[in-house]
Amino acid sequence: MKRAILCSFLTLAATAQTRQGPYREITLEQLRDKIAGGWAGQMIGVSFGAPTEFRALGRIIEEDLPPWTPDRIKNSLNQDDLYVDMTLAHVLDEKGLDASTEDFAAAFAQTQYSLWHANLAARRNLRRGIPPALAGHPRYNAHADDIDFQIEADFIGLMAPGLYQASNRIAERAGRVMNYGDGIYGGMFVSCMYAAAFFENDPRRLVETGLACIPSRSPYARLIADVLAWHKQYPDDWRKVWHLIQEKWDRNDPCPAGALRPFNIDAKLNGAYIALGLLYGGGDFGRTLEISTRAGQDSDCNPASAGGILGVVLGYNGIPDVWKSGIPAIANEKFRYTDYSFNTIVESTLKRALALIERHGGRREGDRVLVRLQQPRAPRLETWNFGTVAERIPVDDPRWQFSGPWRTEKDQRIASDKGAEASIRFRGTGAILVGPYLAEGGKADVYLDGKLDRTVDVCSDEKANKRDESVWHVYGLRPGEHTLRLVVRGEPFGEHTGTAVALQGLVVLR
Repeated sequence: MKRAILCSFLTLAATAQTRQGPYREITLEQLRDKIAGGWAGQMIGVSFGAPTEFRALGRIIEEDLPPWTPDRIKNSLNQDDLYVDMTLAHVLDEKGLDASTEDFAAAFAQTQYSLWHANLAARRNLRRGIPPALAGHPRYNAHADDIDFQIEADFIGLMAPGLYQASNRIAERAGRVMNYGDGIYGGMFVSCMYAAAFFENDPRRLVETGLACIPSRSPYARLIADVLAWHKQYPDDWRKVWHLIQEKWDRNDPCPAGALRPFNIDAKLNGAYIALGLLYGGGDFGRTLEISTRAGQDSDCNPASAGGILGVVLGYNGIPDVWKSGIPAIANEKFRYTDYSFNTIVESTLKRALALIERHGGRREGDRVLVRLQQPRAPRLETWNFGTVAERIPVDDPRWQFSGPWRTEKDQRIASDKGAEASIRFRGTGAILVGPYLAEGGKADVYLDGKLDRTVDVCSDEKANKRDESVWHVYGLRPGEHTLRLVVRGEPFGEHTGTAVALQGLVVLR
């Protein structure tokens, strides 16, 4: 059925292009209005969902949602969904349409704002000399499949009306900085739905277009194909489909914060919630935001993406006033950590869109813009097999052995002195050593099966500590028993002064 859905969509798209010719016309004012609608929808969605972010883990939010008031839109000015999005957009404004992975990485590495998960790991990697093209790779980033690029890829689709292949090429270059495989496909899926929304208003077609832009054999595509099939089977019951998603897909998340826990920041699961909101929202702005929020987990990022995509469909002028009435008052205020306001990011995106349209065979004729449509085309499949999350061993488990001056604080052990050791035997094909990144974290040597694997540091590169992170991880080990040993070096990282290393436990993969 999934293959039939995909083939059906591609046939329809090819037939439509044959019937309508290679160009689609849109006025300059319509293009601007739809770009403004996309940015506004993202701002509204993230502000609407912010109070419930990660409050509902593995459950539907059935209680009343906080009522919407126009002043709540101010929340968007401080949201990473927007400021990271605009950091990447600024690279294209500075470097041009051919900005490379290295260009995106250079700008990203210099940022000073708070980050989490794949973004945080990627920035730490870049600052420690990992090549930009590998900063999101699972060898160096345990969050490779997390949601990060998915929530900051909006800028790509908003500048690529009907240009799915061009959108994917930009996503490939930008997304590789912080993600890999499904983590990148999440950004491609979302940005292609944005690109489709300039000329398509059927929510199902939007989701089908996004699906056609990613490899059909990827786990991400298989999940979205499931959602489309279930939507056809249960067209009036989004809760039924939500439960089907949970039963089949809400499991086996290797993110150190979510492994064997209800928390799930996996890109594809949250992408399914975006699709759920679009499909069952039926083009109604409020209903779309409500469903993608009630689905839970990252319940501000998901309505931000769904709201942004539907905002393009409706255009700024078509978004109901009850939702957008707070925007004019802040339209010239800059988003935190950026030089963009709502008004200037709209104009910047319009300029890039016109350049990309011309680059790919389109043209502007006065107030008319002719876009040469592209067929969706998926990139080659890249995926990684981390196995199955089998066990989580906390530091108070007797299998852990500690020597030296370790102290206990809540659920973690901390040591600062040179020579303090922690060791454990585990049976599996991979492991993630879990602990916090510390604002003044130090260095440690990690030995695997008696050999030095590498020296790590747990400095967060921020003023804050970050719990449940990957101190060290490895995949693809031979099946069987392995020995892991960490030795504190008593050394600070870089110009910092702290030498502490903290551990929370070990996630075992088989």
